[in-house]
Amino acid sequence: MKQRMAIKKLNPYLNFDGDAAQAVALYESVLGAKVETISRFSDMPNEKVTPETKDRVMHALLRLGADGVIMISDIHPGMPFVQGTNCYLTLDFDDVSDMEQKFNGLAEGGKVEMAPTDTFWGARFGMLTDKLGVHWMFNCELKKG
Repeated sequence: MKQRMAIKKLNPYLNFDGDAAQAVALYESVLGAKVETISRFSDMPNEKVTPETKDRVMHALLRLGADGVIMISDIHPGMPFVQGTNCYLTLDFDDVSDMEQKFNGLAEGGKVEMAPTDTFWGARFGMLTDKLGVHWMFNCELKKG
């Protein structure tokens, strides 16, 4: 019997400090990436938009070839940013309980940046840095209905 795999895919998530839009344009131009989604911080419900945050990219999804995906965002102004540690590995799940089990496992000895929570985009989402210093994002679309 074939075992069901709850992790649907793995992809890199790149963070920038105000120049994510430049990265999107660069990867479109040079790599032939196609922008599938792009949202700005000003698109978030109940977000207090300032001149410094209104044009920052909250989330962008770029498609590379048939199966390649790069996700990109800007950090909030004032958040710590260290170039070279701005890449997360993102796991996309199809089962919330499996996602949370794996999240809790990697969180042991590490640092939870955002505990898994239901989001306005219809997913359960969390972020952490594991005990070896690897940055992870966990995402599971919630069943509609």
